[in-house]
Amino acid sequence: MQPSRSLIRPAIAVAIVAALVATSGCSWFRKTNQLYAAAPQDRPLEVPPDLDRPDTSAAMALPDAGPTSVTRSEMAPSTPRAAANGFNVPAPRDEVFQRIEPLLAGIEGVSVVSKAQLLGSYDIDAGDSKFLVRVTQVEGGSYVSAVDPRGVAATGADAVRVIEALRAGLAR
Repeated sequence: MQPSRSLIRPAIAVAIVAALVATSGCSWFRKTNQLYAAAPQDRPLEVPPDLDRPDTSAAMALPDAGPTSVTRSEMAPSTPRAAANGFNVPAPRDEVFQRIEPLLAGIEGVSVVSKAQLLGSYDIDAGDSKFLVRVTQVEGGSYVSAVDPRGVAATGADAVRVIEALRAGLAR
């Protein structure tokens, strides 16, 4: 006996509906992952394994030789010592700062471009050189020094000449 055509159409329709229901929203056929159940901004960041750590192959290499620690005796003293670019004066910083300006005016070829008493510095033009004469408070008085624009000790001939003139003038 041959099934009637009237039964084949509904059977095909029921099979199609069953297949659609089974594959569209039924949880039996769908895999769920709790990581993706949250909103996109709340999901954890996935980083590839080779990108989760920084590359340290070019990191700084440790020195091979020499001492590996510094003791207090190897460090520079905390108070500056007299040198070609500076000297100590046994007087308060503000007093020494006030006494320096007339001495600078008396040195030939030296002009004071600006001064900053709070910083304790004079901006000096001497010949072809530009540098600072700086007065700092140290233990037991003040330290007068010449500093170039890079912030290191000025050791040029003009700077040494100015510091020697100030040393002689402040010694009186």
